[in-house]
Amino acid sequence: MNVTTYDQFLRAKMALAQESGFPAKDIHLQLFDFQADIARWAVQRGCAAVFAAPGLGKTLIQCEFARQVHGPVLIFAPLAVTHQTVREGQEKLGMAIQYVRRQEDMIERVCIANYELWPHFVGVGVDAIILDESGILKSLDGKTRRALETHFIAAPMRLCCTATPAPNDIAEIANHAAFLGHMRRADVLATFFVHDQTEWRLRGHAQSAFFRWLSSWSISLNTPGDLGYDDTAFQLPPLSVKEHVLPWNTRTPILQHDGQYCLAQTYKLRGLTDRISLRQQTAVRRAEYAADLALQADGQVVLWTGLNSESTLLAHLLKAHGAVEVKGNDTLDTKEERLLAFASGEIPMLITKASIAGHGLNFQKANTAIFVGINDSHESYYQAVRRLWRFGQHAHVTTHVVIAEQEVAVWENVKRKEQEARWMMHHLIEATREQGMQELLRTPSPSIVPPPVVPHRFSAQATVLHGDAVHALKGVESTSVGLTITSPPFLSLYTYSPTAQDVGNCRTEEEFFGHLRYVVDELWRITMPGRNFCMHLSDVPAMMVRDGWIGRKNFRGHMVDHMEAWGWIYHGECTIDKNPQAQAIRTKAKGLLFIQKQRDASWLRPAMADYLLLFRKPGENAVPITLSDVTNDEWVQWAHPIWYDIRETETLNAAEGREDADDRHICPLQLGFIDRCVRLWSNPGELVCDPFAGIGSTGYIALKRGRRFVGSELKESYVRAALRNLAMIQENAAQQTLFPSVEAEGNALETQPEKACADDA
Repeated sequence: MNVTTYDQFLRAKMALAQESGFPAKDIHLQLFDFQADIARWAVQRGCAAVFAAPGLGKTLIQCEFARQVHGPVLIFAPLAVTHQTVREGQEKLGMAIQYVRRQEDMIERVCIANYELWPHFVGVGVDAIILDESGILKSLDGKTRRALETHFIAAPMRLCCTATPAPNDIAEIANHAAFLGHMRRADVLATFFVHDQTEWRLRGHAQSAFFRWLSSWSISLNTPGDLGYDDTAFQLPPLSVKEHVLPWNTRTPILQHDGQYCLAQTYKLRGLTDRISLRQQTAVRRAEYAADLALQADGQVVLWTGLNSESTLLAHLLKAHGAVEVKGNDTLDTKEERLLAFASGEIPMLITKASIAGHGLNFQKANTAIFVGINDSHESYYQAVRRLWRFGQHAHVTTHVVIAEQEVAVWENVKRKEQEARWMMHHLIEATREQGMQELLRTPSPSIVPPPVVPHRFSAQATVLHGDAVHALKGVESTSVGLTITSPPFLSLYTYSPTAQDVGNCRTEEEFFGHLRYVVDELWRITMPGRNFCMHLSDVPAMMVRDGWIGRKNFRGHMVDHMEAWGWIYHGECTIDKNPQAQAIRTKAKGLLFIQKQRDASWLRPAMADYLLLFRKPGENAVPITLSDVTNDEWVQWAHPIWYDIRETETLNAAEGREDADDRHICPLQLGFIDRCVRLWSNPGELVCDPFAGIGSTGYIALKRGRRFVGSELKESYVRAALRNLAMIQENAAQQTLFPSVEAEGNALETQPEKACADDA
């Protein structure tokens, strides 16, 4: 990276989208102030997303975005939304937007087409692509999604407009990031998410970084007031949600595909197949009940179905009352004609699916929605409700959810996701206030100022510096350290903390070593000439989701190369034996599992060992190290290139430093490893340093062996644990055993797993 200061490095390290647009000029006066600012921000950003509640004028924003672009623009939109956009652009902004069905029809500078027509526009030369109601991408077939990302990302300006992305729908976020060119799906997963058994989950420590990254290329709001604007003109009417749970038994008739009726069968509601089976068996009862609700409602009614049988039965029951059905196999012209007729108030009842009309359309003339059953998609439910309950709606909106009693669990799941969506929107809006508003108002972002280093010196023998290692070590006297022992954070994003100052929070090896260099340069300054740097590490597994392959990265070899390039002498190394069964149980690495012997033994591999890498600072050692307490037999044992006797479980208790946001059990360095290094390469009374002190394991042994200690640690909970451990060893200094009993030192020792390492499964 071409940076000159540590502050610049940290800013470059943060995962933030870069601008690729240009300053907007003469924003149309028809836009509200918040719409104008968002349009101005999007044009400047170049490739951006607007996540805003229905009715906040996303159509006007995207039209203004298109108006600002100098060259041709192509908008993709859901069915029938195209005509609404054409009309709104003309009536409010006075701009010509042409509805087209193929590339050769494009005459006007700004054109709009349905998503289904994308094959007719492959290779189109435009300056901007706009995806209206871009959240629909995940409900389209995979071919369409891939086509948009493959054939339409050459346009230098790209804009996505939709409602808030669902919190547990990583695909939607990843689709937007990939289309806008900000991050590949695999990188989104590897950077911010962790896989827990069956699903991906946002990492605990990654939350702030994730929302900061998201707000660097998107703007989120539920109302203009969320961003400090006047929202007097944007007030939602009351919304009532009424649940109708219908009793069900095996005597309930079901409508079969041939139009005949038979009796329902027993079932077990487990997966998607069971859900569909139950919905089919209860279709008649729910459709009849929903039809009665529709007949009792005042004004227009939308009946949202999920199965063709539900739609067909409702059309039969309500046709005499003016109901119109819109089906998936209708022609585009038929769908558009009927949907627009309902939107204009010409049709009293509409029967259709959310997958057909649940995005973008304005049905605010209607005030009753009836869900004839429900599925697990909160996003589908939310969008369908918001076709009616949107800004501009003046009537009280009533939503009916008609389900069989066995479907209550599905409905509860949707409501749970509603709470998650509110959580997601809250954090998106907060991030927009902090990051996005700086962009909206074009105010300069502040420099990264790490928190001040707080020294905790509770004796003449030990000091723990709470803060960024680079800044903390600057307070240590030059050439005062006789030995450094540390285990640097491995390449494992957001395992320890959410801050850019964390050396472990790096997306690539290049970035990791770039950050580590600043720390090592400080260690060079404070280390006595001719003295040693003991580094504990292991190789890093390559993961399919992050790297595109499964294997092993030569982290140890790369570390040696970098340390030599930074001036240190590669003095030696030792392999530390590890238990392959314990590693297999902890990491579930496919290369170590017994079952892989039968599946495909080509994947089998040895367990990953730990390593001691020994580096020496050039120069003459002015104070010889005399090993008065190391016997010849001990030296013969320790001089072996493999250490078999380092006990993995002999560590300090890491639970004291654990936080709720931690996704992994972090294990401190083995005390036997530290003790061996302290005794071999330092004299009593000398200063031992650990720039990544953690819970104080190095200091614990240094004090135990009569040395002094200085360490730095970024994470506050670790600092508190380290202070307790150092105080404890001082209190028990009279004890002569290296590893005091649990009874003597409380919970100082605890069986721990190995150092946290990314799973290579």
